[in-house]
Amino acid sequence: MPTLMMTKVKDSLDASMKKKAYAFFEKLTQDDTLPGLHIEPIKGSVDGRVRTGRVDDNFRAVMFKLVTQDDSVYVLCGVWPHDKANKIAEAISLTINPVSGVPEVAGVLDALRQAPASASHSVAPVERPAGPASAVSGGLPTGTRQVPPTGGSPSSEVRAAPAEGRTDAPAKKTAAVELGGVAPSWPAGLTLDVLISELGINEKLASAAFAASTDLALTDVVEHADIEWQGLALLDLATGESVEHVKETYGLAPAVASAPAPVGPTQREISDEEVVETLKSDKARNSFFWIKDNDELRRIIEAGDFGAWRLFLHPEQRTYVERDFAGSFRLSGGAGTGKTVVAIHRAARLARANPQARILLTTYTVNLASDLKVSLRKLDESIPEQSVLDQPGVYIKGIDAVAWAVIQRAGEAVAGAAEAVLGAPSVSVLKTTPPGAWAEAIRDSGAQLPSALATPTFMASEYELVVLPHKITSAMQYLRARRNGRGVSLDRAKRAEVWKVIEAYREKARAAGTTDFGEKAAIAAEWLRQSDAPLFDHVIVDEAQDLAPTRMQLLRALVAEGPNDLFICEDSHQRIYGQKVTLSHCGISIRGRSRRLTLNYRTTAQNLAWAMRVLNPGAFTDLEGAQEQHHYVSARSGPQPAEHSEASVSAELDRAANWVRRWMPDPEAESDAGRATAPEAIAILVRDKYKRENVVQGLADRGVSVRSVDREDVKAGLPLVMTMHRAKGLEFTHVLLFGVQDGSIPVSLKDYSTSEEDTKDAMLRERSLLYVAATRARDVLAVSWAGEKSPLL
Repeated sequence: MPTLMMTKVKDSLDASMKKKAYAFFEKLTQDDTLPGLHIEPIKGSVDGRVRTGRVDDNFRAVMFKLVTQDDSVYVLCGVWPHDKANKIAEAISLTINPVSGVPEVAGVLDALRQAPASASHSVAPVERPAGPASAVSGGLPTGTRQVPPTGGSPSSEVRAAPAEGRTDAPAKKTAAVELGGVAPSWPAGLTLDVLISELGINEKLASAAFAASTDLALTDVVEHADIEWQGLALLDLATGESVEHVKETYGLAPAVASAPAPVGPTQREISDEEVVETLKSDKARNSFFWIKDNDELRRIIEAGDFGAWRLFLHPEQRTYVERDFAGSFRLSGGAGTGKTVVAIHRAARLARANPQARILLTTYTVNLASDLKVSLRKLDESIPEQSVLDQPGVYIKGIDAVAWAVIQRAGEAVAGAAEAVLGAPSVSVLKTTPPGAWAEAIRDSGAQLPSALATPTFMASEYELVVLPHKITSAMQYLRARRNGRGVSLDRAKRAEVWKVIEAYREKARAAGTTDFGEKAAIAAEWLRQSDAPLFDHVIVDEAQDLAPTRMQLLRALVAEGPNDLFICEDSHQRIYGQKVTLSHCGISIRGRSRRLTLNYRTTAQNLAWAMRVLNPGAFTDLEGAQEQHHYVSARSGPQPAEHSEASVSAELDRAANWVRRWMPDPEAESDAGRATAPEAIAILVRDKYKRENVVQGLADRGVSVRSVDREDVKAGLPLVMTMHRAKGLEFTHVLLFGVQDGSIPVSLKDYSTSEEDTKDAMLRERSLLYVAATRARDVLAVSWAGEKSPLL
């Protein structure tokens, strides 16, 4: 029976062809001689191994056929309309790089550019990065102007035409964000000859990369690289990585004298057996994926381009998935750099390596934990998931749910831990303290405090960051406690009054048999320490920058110190909950075991530059307390983000309705350029739930149906409207940030006016929230507001 292998080709998967494509490939694995498949060579093709197959009357599969002693291997490139498929099949070749021995599929992009213009809908089983700005500019509605990059500063606002279909609309201002770039930072002494003769990079591509004057220009060159790894290697070099680092990362070992030369009419023919052996090597894993069975084939085709993360890892990502560490490890990186992908793959790898291993995969929010669970199942359905603590398999829950489960497991034995944390033994700690408890404690305690301190925000923060992590249970302990990083000093008199509020808070909760989430985490961690019985062999945490100290202490207590104990993924730029935390203060020692991902796979260079500009005025620190760098690069290019100023909310809704209509998929359209792959790939993100519901109703009034998303899982079929917080961890092809005006983001910071430090930190979280929202966009990003725009812009 033939074996199938998928190759990473830059094109999109047409949803209408998924079932037919799967049926074709399923039959192919059963018997490639079936007459209905029409597996045929292409006359005059560059590579004699290329074949096409009949998916239906109008579409053909393009693939390479390799014949071995065991059976045939088909390397699948994609499914395209008949004429386009033939054009591609004539031009492509399966090559083995003569310098490095890396297997490559060459000629696809050139063939796609030369294919018949009428063939607008194409099918390929893997990810398609967005095209250059000109290729997707159809996503911009009438009245929007884009200004080409000129140097990195925002453009002045320009007059724009009225919204589509309206002649009575007030004049609007539309700003297309000018995002230029900086010059590439090539390593000293790097020459074209080194790129070509030592790394095996195509001469034309290498020359074009050297000619790029800015990083955005280089991104456009890289995206059009016929062979993806070569473009990514150039990006690494252009950001200062050494030639030796690139060789090691991409497995570019020098080819031996007998290494196979590229397959083609002017090179010596190499055997199919040689090609297949090369495709089995580690260096092939960047661009080729062996399909195990029909179930996996179905999942790949159904997932389309959003599922490419399952199949293809960047070599650096794979390093952190597969490497064993002597102790706790921290992986940082900006949005879209693949930290979550690494976390999921690593959990699967550890589970496969030891079926008896107890693995925790956790994060801060319930929705993100649910996403992790779904993603692990998509990655490998055979990985055992566990719903019971201390059992083999992968246990996936939010960190607060983990704390609850630990306390439930402890039973009445939790009383001692509760006493150590709260100062009094109790077994009634599972119920949750209701909102408003701090306000009641301030009122009932009779404490004499300045108004800036007598706020629920300050009290909850003091409790979470000082009292609970240090297990303070008395006024004397609190008077002596160190409060590093709190930003406001408290003399003995003020501390005594603060403690009165804390005592009132604890007494009321004790009487009701409740605890808050921070207390639960602290109690669970203390019980684990007292029992000296870690419940997991490996703990992997995503979005760790949002965890408070007690949650970090819980992570430390859940697993014994040792090899591969804690794997922590974080990005300080995405800290939208809580305040700064340092790992060493929570008992977690990294000891130099930390690395940073810098290549963004999701967001176009233009969208990334816009998002990073929101962050630039802020000073961010990572979980080790070091200054966080802002520098990330993208391998993808797209249209410039567009900013829209409207005279009123009604006009802003008109604009939003026009955007959504233009972005919606349309099988009847002459071209799908600029359109989303599916309705649910379009998202409108807002600052709060109130605005979310107003947008849903406002769009409905304009004949545009959208779906409001709160805590529930995302469903298919309609564009989505959700808060910026809810969108964290998700991605979309098209994103509109709606209502980004002064007074909306940042929100009022009066609750954080206790100190200048608290105010600055709250502002950082507002910047991070807008950054998170912007980086949900893979291809197209638009920003709108009514009235005065947000000062964060």
